[in-house]
Amino acid sequence: MSRIDVSRLPVDPGPAAWNELLPDAAPAQSVEGKQTADWIIIGAGFAGLAAARRLSQLCPTDRIVILEARRVAEGPAGRNSGFMIDLPHDLSSSDYGGAREKDRVLTADNRHAIAFASEMADDFGLGEEIFSKCGKINGAATAKGVAHNREYAAHLASIGEPSDMLDAQSMKELTGADYYLGGLYTAGTAIIQPAAFVRGVAKGLSSDRVKIFEDSPVTGLQRCGDWTATTDAGKVTAPKVILAVNGHLDSFGFFKNQLMHVFTYASMTRPLAHEEMARLGGKRIWGITPADPMGTTVRRISSQDGDRIVVRNRFTFDPSMEVTALRIARVAKDHDRAFTARFPMLVGVDMQYRWGGRLCLSRNNVSVVREVDQGLYAACCQNGLGTTRGTLGGMLAAELATNTKSDRLDRMLAEAEPTRLPPRLITNFGAPAYLKFQEMKAGGEL
Repeated sequence: MSRIDVSRLPVDPGPAAWNELLPDAAPAQSVEGKQTADWIIIGAGFAGLAAARRLSQLCPTDRIVILEARRVAEGPAGRNSGFMIDLPHDLSSSDYGGAREKDRVLTADNRHAIAFASEMADDFGLGEEIFSKCGKINGAATAKGVAHNREYAAHLASIGEPSDMLDAQSMKELTGADYYLGGLYTAGTAIIQPAAFVRGVAKGLSSDRVKIFEDSPVTGLQRCGDWTATTDAGKVTAPKVILAVNGHLDSFGFFKNQLMHVFTYASMTRPLAHEEMARLGGKRIWGITPADPMGTTVRRISSQDGDRIVVRNRFTFDPSMEVTALRIARVAKDHDRAFTARFPMLVGVDMQYRWGGRLCLSRNNVSVVREVDQGLYAACCQNGLGTTRGTLGGMLAAELATNTKSDRLDRMLAEAEPTRLPPRLITNFGAPAYLKFQEMKAGGEL
C-alpha cells in the first residue's frame, strides 16, 4: 500500500495570455463522486495530452481519465513561447549545443515528438495558424550573438544539420527593426499558438473513452491494489496512473532536492493599429529565439483583433513554485526596455498582458520518464522545452506503462536520475546569482 499527500497545488501568476485570445471555453466539468477507469493521467498539458493520445492508440478500448488542476491552457502549457524546437536547445549552453552524438539522437527524438504533435494537429483540424512547421530564427543583436550563431551553425553542420545565416538587412525585412545584426534560420521547428493547440487536442481527444475533468486538482493518491486519485469533490480509481505534472513531481513526493524550479516571464502588446503596423513594416508572422540562451525571445502574431508582439525574457529561481505580482511588475520593466530597444517606432504601444510560467530543470539536463512506484509513471522535468520534451515524455510514459518497446524509450530509461542539488542554503544563493550573471553576460541579446 502506498499513500501520497500532495504538498502544494499549481499557482500560475498573471493571465495565460494565449488563452485570453481565444473564445471562452465551454463550462468546466469537474470530478464528482466516485469513478473508475483503466488509466488516470494527472495534468492536461503537452505531456498529459500526448500520453492520452498514445494510450488511445495502444489501448483503444480502455477508459482514460485526465485530471487537470485548472482549466486546460491556463497553466504552463498556455504560457510558453510556442516554439516546438527540434534541434539541441540546452539553456545552460552558450550556443545551445552539446556533445555531437547525443545531439544527433536528441534531434531525432525531438522530431519524432513534433511529428506526433503534427499528426494530432492534422487529425483534429487545428490549422496552420495554430500549428505551423515554419522553422525559427536565432536572432543576434550583438557581435557576441553573431559569434554564438556561427558556433552553433558549425556544431549543427558537424551533426549533419543545415542552417542559413541571415544578415542585418534580412532581419530588418523580417522584423521591421534595425536591432538585429544577423540571424540563423533552421527549418525544423514548429511554431504554435500553445493555448489553441492544447485546447484543440483536448477537444479532439474527448470521447466516451477519454474524459477530461478540469478544476480538479489532485490532493492525494493511494494504492491499495489499484490507485485512487482524490480531488476536492470526487475520486477516480484505476490500475495505472501517469503523472504529467512537470516540476510538481516533487509535490507528489518524488525526486526531492533534485529538481530546479524556475519561472520565466512574458508580455504581450495590445493589438497594433494599422498605422502602427505600417510604421513597423516587416512580415506579419515570425518568431525569434535569442542567440544567447538568456536573451529575449520575440514573436509577432496575428490574432482576431489585430497583430501583436510578444517578448519573453528573464529567469528567476523560485523553489516555492510561486511568484508575486510585484515580481511580474519588476520584470515588466525589462520587457518594456527590450521592446522599446527593438521597436522604437512603436513608442506608445502598451502591453495588454503580462504573466509568468513555471519551468522545471535538472542540473544534468535529463528528463524523468520512469515508473516511480508500482503502476505509477512519471513524464516530467522538461528542462524548459515543454512543447517538445513534454510531448515526447508523455508518449514514452504511455509506452513504458503498456510495455511497448522502442529505442527512444530505451534511451530515456538509460538516462541518469536528475543530479541532486547542493544544500538549500547554497542553492538559494547560488542559483539566482548564476542566473543574474548569465543575464549580464547576454548583454544586448537581453
